[in-house]
Amino acid sequence: MFKKSEKLFDILGEILAVVLVITYALLIVDANFNFIPEGTIMNILEILRTYGSLALVGVVGLEAISKRNLIFKIIFLALMALIVIFLFFPGTYDNLINLVK
Repeated sequence: MFKKSEKLFDILGEILAVVLVITYALLIVDANFNFIPEGTIMNILEILRTYGSLALVGVVGLEAISKRNLIFKIIFLALMALIVIFLFFPGTYDNLINLVK
């Protein structure tokens, strides 16, 4: 499934990396000179900063496991799913900890 997609993940990873570098550079320069007005553009940059790193890790991870066996693929996808669940449902972590106690 992933072997044919390795090139696609490589290209997506490179594009995401460049977009994130530009985003971080803009946010750092804006912190010093305050040239980006509050509003839509700033919100987009903040969303890119927050979720872009996770997307980059996912894409690069998919590229890395494309050459591995099925067990590694399942482990990686399960861990990514766990991260996404905890990211969008922060109360899930507290419920999980209360189950263990």
